[in-house]
Amino acid sequence: MSQIEKEYVDTGKIRYFFLDFPLKFHAQAFKAAEAAECAGEQGNFWQMHDRLFANQKALKPEDLIEHAKALGLDLSKFQKCLDSGKYADEINKDIAEGQKAGVTGTPASLLGWIEPDGKNVKAVKIIKGAQPYSAFKEAVESLLKTSEIRGK
Repeated sequence: MSQIEKEYVDTGKIRYFFLDFPLKFHAQAFKAAEAAECAGEQGNFWQMHDRLFANQKALKPEDLIEHAKALGLDLSKFQKCLDSGKYADEINKDIAEGQKAGVTGTPASLLGWIEPDGKNVKAVKIIKGAQPYSAFKEAVESLLKTSEIRGK
């Protein structure tokens, strides 16, 4: 992601946003998504996200606390957030958006147009699975060329 961010996001050529998409068949995935959001309250969303993705067999509630501890989070705040379920609606909305766009698994990246309302994205291409930078570069460049033709 850092290469894409440097070349396209930081230069203003594209916008990047993240949707949670915990898979239903993974029993702990939803709570793990909540854990990442709760870590985000302490400025550690991506650190927690990456840690959880790398340790998918360690996502039980007690594991989530250990991950938070390893990141140096305030455990009391983290636990309170996690117990509250305050991000459940947001995560469910993300799942619905992903399904609407055709996402069926993770990781997945959507490329598309921002709708006139400025809030919604019309997915044009889905990049499924972990792909090399070259796959993203090719897709983004193609979309940018199409965007120039369309006058967007």
